[in-house]
Amino acid sequence: MHYLSPEHKLASIRGVATANAAEISTTVSTISWRRTPLQFARKKLQQREDQVFLVLALVIGALTGLSVVAFILLTERMGMRLYPPGSAAWRRVSFPIAGSLIIGYLLYRYFPNARGSGVPQTKAALYAREGRILLRTVLGKFFCTSATLASGIPLGREGPSVQVGAGIASVLGRWLGLRPEKVKALIPVGAAAAIAAAFNTPLAAVLFALEEIVGDLHAPVLGSVVLASATSWSVLRLLLGNNPLFKVPQYQLVHPAEFAIYAVLGVIGGLVSVVFTKLLLGMRAYFLRMPQKTVWLQPAVGGLVVGLLGWAVPQVLGVGYGYVGDALNGKMALELMALLVVLKLVAVTTCYASGNAGGIFGPALFIGAMLGGSVGTLAHRLFPVYTANPGAYALVGMGAAFAGIVRAPMTSVLMIFEMTQDYAVIVPLMISNLVSLFISSRLQRTPIYEALAIQDGVHLPSAESRQIDGQRRTGRIMRQPSESLAARLTLAEAVEQTHASKFHSWLVVDESGVAGVINRLTLEQEVAQNPGKELGKIVDGLMFPHVHSDQGINVALERMGANHLDILPVVNRANIHQLEGTVTLRDVLNSYGINPEA
Repeated sequence: MHYLSPEHKLASIRGVATANAAEISTTVSTISWRRTPLQFARKKLQQREDQVFLVLALVIGALTGLSVVAFILLTERMGMRLYPPGSAAWRRVSFPIAGSLIIGYLLYRYFPNARGSGVPQTKAALYAREGRILLRTVLGKFFCTSATLASGIPLGREGPSVQVGAGIASVLGRWLGLRPEKVKALIPVGAAAAIAAAFNTPLAAVLFALEEIVGDLHAPVLGSVVLASATSWSVLRLLLGNNPLFKVPQYQLVHPAEFAIYAVLGVIGGLVSVVFTKLLLGMRAYFLRMPQKTVWLQPAVGGLVVGLLGWAVPQVLGVGYGYVGDALNGKMALELMALLVVLKLVAVTTCYASGNAGGIFGPALFIGAMLGGSVGTLAHRLFPVYTANPGAYALVGMGAAFAGIVRAPMTSVLMIFEMTQDYAVIVPLMISNLVSLFISSRLQRTPIYEALAIQDGVHLPSAESRQIDGQRRTGRIMRQPSESLAARLTLAEAVEQTHASKFHSWLVVDESGVAGVINRLTLEQEVAQNPGKELGKIVDGLMFPHVHSDQGINVALERMGANHLDILPVVNRANIHQLEGTVTLRDVLNSYGINPEA
């Protein structure tokens, strides 16, 4: 037996430790070697964001184009299998109901952000969520919308395509580690690529992305938007051919008096657009007030309505672009077209309001085509010598309805031109679009996408608020709230609590956040009538006065004066109930150099 001295033992221990350290170092080096290429690549990409942005536009355009082609093939082929032309009535009734019920549960349980159109959600991601659209939402939107439309629900695939394209852009941008500003700039790039492939209209897609999504025709992302749109359109052309969405006969102006008929069509189109918007928003507000536990079942209401209507009139089922083509070529009877305007309007608004996944682009074009075809057929019967083929009016009616509902007049003119490749229809189209837009904007002040976002508690910025100088934004002067009232308080308790307050108005809060704002005068008037009433029942939880941190101080001052308040809540754009701070009248006056106590 050999005995080691303490010095030898220590040397032995040091040797083992050194060996272990070397082994650990080797392991760490191996792991680092595996991770370094990806980290190094991301770092290099971050250093060349401008060049990467253009390359990424090509990639986004190609991937979005492939997604839209898959959308088209899935919805059309599955629809032909589930309810082919001339199929039994039970198919037309059962498939919309079953499809909406199953997809309604999936949307409720797994993909809550995939409901609805996709355009309001895309704008919310751009302006209120730092450009974040999750991959889960992208996949859910694609598959749920495909199954919904294939089952016969008469919504469109174009709006969902916008969210899918924007989502692809968001996921790629964040995966590459781009700055939030660059990720946000990719959102309109993906949106343009989606519209270019969905409608086969690359120019209109660029205009839509700038006019509707960004709200600025001079946006600095113009180059990338054009590149993605062209790439997506090229993918569509390569896979499905370069055929226009609708084939129409050559248009000719028969007599100058026709312009008056086109103006009348614009008037009717504007009125129908207002009815469509108000009915959809009113029904959706009703469904949103229903208990949360019924959300998964609500889409089945839309499926039931479509099933019953489809049982009587099969043309109600699906997007119906084939029937639009018949109307454009003068192959549909006046009575059927007029009936489809009414039935499609009811079916689309019910399906969208009840929470099915799908957009309103396609339905707007369908309703417009049937409306224009009806007006054109009637005019041709009354004035056969002075009017063109009814198909020309169906074509113009599509633009009038799109301009009145979506409120993108320039996009609608260019889109109809690109879809039909007929330049001669531009002037009548511009007349009808302008009249329709004027009437719809007068009778329905808030555009439909903005109104839908407000119903979801998301307040999107206007073009004016995005151009305000950063030195004059409310976010620079807001502070944490010092006083608030609980919504569960009775009016008598609220009066007692505010008796010694230095303010004349207060925030009302509940478990969800800000529930409203109330001033002393209103509080005293209400307590005199019913002192035991809860405070939360006398404030409007959806449309209460407020500002956002990116809005101008002048906006806060105007809203204080209009509502007789000396304090306003500063709330989040993505959630109106989420409080970020408060702005007081004294803060606003101080920002202008005015001392109210002087």
